[in-house]
Amino acid sequence: MDGIKELLRPELIWFLVGLVLLIMEFMLPGLIIAFFGVGAWIVAIVCLLSDYVYGSINTQLIIFIFSSVLSLLILRKWVKGVFLGHSEAQQDLREDLKEFIGERAVVIEAIKPKVGGKVELHGTNWEARAESEIAVGTVVEIVDKDNITLKVREI
Repeated sequence: MDGIKELLRPELIWFLVGLVLLIMEFMLPGLIIAFFGVGAWIVAIVCLLSDYVYGSINTQLIIFIFSSVLSLLILRKWVKGVFLGHSEAQQDLREDLKEFIGERAVVIEAIKPKVGGKVELHGTNWEARAESEIAVGTVVEIVDKDNITLKVREI
């Protein structure tokens, strides 16, 4: 009977719950469950140090929820950066990159005003628009880019 009481100590139960949650993190994606495992270990440590918390399941649950959510909110971004790598330079997605302006392409499908056509640039076919009609095989210059449509003019 003493063996069962020894296994039902709150600090041991919280430690095992934390261990199970940390192991589950390896099986499930998202890097969220691990913080609840850490929260369970924090409760296990507090149960070892405090007699008041030792006997109160409500206090243990409050500490578990508070410490888990707090560590999740504060540490998740940093821990994710440690495992996935930090990025020093990030592209501003609002910035419209005009990397093709001034380059030359070849018309592969006749371009008609308001209808458009296709050009080949760097081995890739692109939708193209122009103000005038341009025949197949003509070399054009890219003057603007609107999403995935290139605006061109005949050279």
